[in-house]
Amino acid sequence: MRSHTPCGRDDCSTVMHTNSPAFTGKHSTTISQGSGYRSYSGASELQYILDANVFIEAYKRYYAFDLCPGFWRKPRTIFVNSMSDLFHEDIEESFLRRVFDVMQQASQHQFQVLTKRAERLAELAGGLPWPENVWMGVTVENQDCAWRIDSLRATGAHVKFLSIEPLLGPIYDMDLTGIDWVIVGGESGPGARPMKEQWVLDIKEQCTIQGIPFFFKQWGGVNKKKAGRLLRGRTWDEMPACSEAVHA
Repeated sequence: MRSHTPCGRDDCSTVMHTNSPAFTGKHSTTISQGSGYRSYSGASELQYILDANVFIEAYKRYYAFDLCPGFWRKPRTIFVNSMSDLFHEDIEESFLRRVFDVMQQASQHQFQVLTKRAERLAELAGGLPWPENVWMGVTVENQDCAWRIDSLRATGAHVKFLSIEPLLGPIYDMDLTGIDWVIVGGESGPGARPMKEQWVLDIKEQCTIQGIPFFFKQWGGVNKKKAGRLLRGRTWDEMPACSEAVHA
């Protein structure tokens, strides 16, 4: 199951979720499944769960771990779950461990895992392998969600990042100790809520002061392509210093 993300990463998704400020009203998502597409709409808490075996076999098929070593030989950056959350409460621990085991086996690739369920991340992190090629991030949409940073910091992930997207309000006085990367972006699509430039600049300043790479992804809006991704006349594409290690 593979789709192309806005940042140019390849994507594998398992569970869609709607338990965060980023999700309001009705949302529709399309998941690539095998050779076809299936659409899911609505705002139910748990919309779709893949069978664990299907998920693992799909990983092997598309990412050429142990079944197809001739496919995807070149290292890739894989965004594991742009439309999902591996730490959803209905995902069994055994399933989660299998996913992490597969990522560990595929050491030639770099995997980026993102969650809004920071409390469950903190609960399970101690029992998971944390290979260097697995990056772990939490979504922080506004000040009320800033506590998730502490949960991320407590994990054993070698690279820890914040996805401040969609940015829905100002976030002040973040402690970025132990954080390796910060991504900021606005909400996009019909009904997108606006993002103020000052919110972005405040976060960028915090990153600059604390020496954290800052990546500005997009302004978003109804027409995100037209809005672009320039901040004060330039793009900001800073990455963690270790980002090239897997691709060396």
